[in-house]
Order: sequence, then C-alpha cells, then structure tokens
Amino acid sequence: MYVDLGNALDAEPRLTREALERLDERVADAHDRIERGRAEAAHGYASLNLPETVDPAAVRRAVDRFDDPAAVLSVGIGGSALGAATLAEALGTDLDAYVLDNVDPARVAGLLETLPLSDTVVHVVSRSGTTAETLSNFLIVREAMADAGVDWTERTLVTTGPSGNLRNLADRHDLPVLDVPAGVPGRFSVLSTVALPVAALAGHDVEAIVDGARAEADRLAGSLFESPAYAYGATCHALERRGAGVNAMMPYAESLESFAEWFAQLWAESLGKDAVGQTPARALGATDQHSQLQLYRAGPRDKLVTLVRPRERPDVAIPETDLDGLAYLGGGSLADLLDAEFRATEASLAASNCPNVRIEVDRVDERGVGELLYGMEAACIMYGELAGVETFTQPAVEWGKRAARGLLGGGDVDADDAVPEKRRLVID
Repeated sequence: MYVDLGNALDAEPRLTREALERLDERVADAHDRIERGRAEAAHGYASLNLPETVDPAAVRRAVDRFDDPAAVLSVGIGGSALGAATLAEALGTDLDAYVLDNVDPARVAGLLETLPLSDTVVHVVSRSGTTAETLSNFLIVREAMADAGVDWTERTLVTTGPSGNLRNLADRHDLPVLDVPAGVPGRFSVLSTVALPVAALAGHDVEAIVDGARAEADRLAGSLFESPAYAYGATCHALERRGAGVNAMMPYAESLESFAEWFAQLWAESLGKDAVGQTPARALGATDQHSQLQLYRAGPRDKLVTLVRPRERPDVAIPETDLDGLAYLGGGSLADLLDAEFRATEASLAASNCPNVRIEVDRVDERGVGELLYGMEAACIMYGELAGVETFTQPAVEWGKRAARGLLGGGDVDADDAVPEKRRLVID
C-alpha cells in the first residue's frame, strides 16, 4: 500500500509538514502502546495479529464439504457481513455472493424468492449466537430451505463464539463451524474466519489475502514517515483536530465500492466518541465527480477526501469514432479515461485547497486487498491512540441494542425505560 500525503499539506484546514514532524513523536509512543497490546493479544489490538493467528487451512477445510455451489449467502450484521461483502465484490467471482445484514422484510422475502436454495451455502456469523437481526434472518432462511425440501444442515456453515445458541446448533447438527477470533471486534474481523470463508468458497487464494496483510503489518513502524498505515491515520487525526470533520472515501475502482462502506463502519464505530472523530462519507470515482465533488470543492472547508486506486487494472479499448467532438476518445481506453478522471479530481481538489490523500495498491487482487484492509485497520487504531479514545468499544451501539431488546420484550430493560416518550412535531 502506498500513501501520498502531498495534497493534504498546506490546504484548508491547514496542516504543515512541520506539524506532522511534531506529531511524529506521539506516533512513536502510540506505536509502542500498540505493539504492547499486540504482544499481550489484548482486546482490539489482537486484530493486528490476524496475519499470524488466522489459519487459512481451517477455513478451507470448513468449506471443502460444499461442492461447487452456485451462490453463498452471508447472514450477519455490521462487521460480520461487511467484510464478506467487501472481499466478494473486490475480488469478483462466478459464485453469486449475497448478504443479509438487515431485517427489511421486503428485501429478505425478495432475496429468498430468487435464491437457488438447493445450491446455496449459508454462512451465518454471530459471536454471541444471540444477535437479534442475524438469528431472525437465519431462522427465516432455514425455514425457507426446509419448505423447499432442502436439507439446511447440508448447506450451512457457522462462525461463532465458544458457547451460545449457534455453537449448540452446530454441535447438535454436526455443522461445520469456525471460531470467531478472540479479542477481535467485528469491524476488525475481515481478515479472519468471519469473512475469509466467502473468498474460499469463491475459489480465491486465501493465503495471498493473508500474505498481503502480513506485508502491511511488517511496515508498521515508530514513525509515520516510515509506515503508510500510520501516516494515513495520523494525518486524518491531525486534519480532524484542525476542522476536517468529514472524510470522504472515494475509490476509483467499482470493485471497491463495498470497501468504502466497510471503511465507513470501521471509522465511525471506532472513532466517534467523546465528541471527536471524523464522519465518513462514501463516494465512487468517477461517478460521484458529477455530484459530490461540487460540495467537496466548493462547500464548507471541513473535509478530507481520500482517493483510492490500483496502479494496474484490466482495460477495455474505446473504438474509433467520427462523432463531432469525440474523436479524442477513439483509440484510447477506459483505463486511460478513468486515470484522467482520477488525476483531474485530485488536481481540482488541490486547486480549491481541499486536502486530499492518495492511497494506491498494485492491483485489486488478493494481495492488494489484504494490504488495503490491514492498512486501514492499523490507521484506525493509530488515529484512536492519538485521539485518546477507546477505539475498540461501541457504547452508543450497545445502548441501541438494549433499547431494541426492551421494546421487543427480550431484555432486562423495560420498554418505557429504554425508549422514553418521543418529542413530536407532526406536520400533516
């Protein structure tokens, strides 16, 4: 992974090279804390050990019983689903990959009507085995399979914690089961048994994903000027402190669109605490040049734009044409056009003094995706260390979960206490 900070300096909000050099002393201290956490496999910090602790062979063994499925359905929520969606979309496959990570009844019913249930592998993921959305969807999928005459026990893979409903279910029906890694919050679990089974089912080289992550782990160092991941995390923190409260993640590869969604969860849930943290926005180059770029370039000076692209990509030639004004396109290629769009956006942002960072990988392949995902996780952890927040907790999320359980009568909190009467101002 390569990070270019040039356009993040001397823009508005203003961040100078000298300020980064002063911040680098704190980066060194934060790196020491992170390394201690990794050595102890402490909660959260254990995420950065996954290139060494995950077992790709165990993942392959778990999926080997499923012979050439037509589709895979990941049932989870948040990090238990976004990682799988990111890998499936980024790497591409002939296998149709779907995710149930919400409980919208129209979406669930519509998907189950179209899925080839007899040829679909269901991967259900919940550490506790009690996640309301995940278990509700799984029960519905299981019933749909049974109603269609499909033996769901022959089509289901479970990833869960050491105890709980899913673990008991897997034991009772002799389902293949993988362990959720200890000490790894869901939003940091993409490089683990939580998401890698989808890549394995699709025939991708899981070892290469892990190798890419390992290569980025080897580049973590006590200076932001020596570590791309720490350079990005420290720069985001420094710009947020100066007023860049929005971070627009804008990949220039359509296969990375789900990556931007994965990044949004990672950034928001980890860093949005104690009245600090950047708000992640999602964009796609070149599509959103025709819309969101207007705001980034001419709107409030409160944004950082992160531009992501591969250095190499497949290409498609543009045919020659005699149409007026379009001759310059003929004989070129879509890759050339997208590269020009990328460089034009970068220059446009720089010309308007909007800070932007360029992140590149060699290719959107297993190794490149492993590097990118690990790099963003390490960047997030560095940001959290510098900001002094509890990166690995999510108290606001847990409050909402308790309130929902109270409303459904499934928790130890009374519904009236969980969700007090709402203020109303209805216009009808």
